[in-house]
Amino acid sequence: MILREKINENLKKLPEYSQAEVLDFVEFLVKKNEQTPSERENKEWSNLSLSFAMRGMEEDELGYTSDDIKEHF
Repeated sequence: MILREKINENLKKLPEYSQAEVLDFVEFLVKKNEQTPSERENKEWSNLSLSFAMRGMEEDELGYTSDDIKEHF
């Protein structure tokens, strides 16, 4: 059995709400693979920068999240 057939057989066993989750994930993967290498690199640098900005705040009593340091326009 080829991979596509295995995926389809297992997908049929899932309830519709789980199939919707699978579709969301597949669409995410398609979008991710459509990114150019420079777009992927920019996103990786952005995530790294954000993780360094948030470092040490995990146990802060105020409960900051990554949304707290993002600019909103």
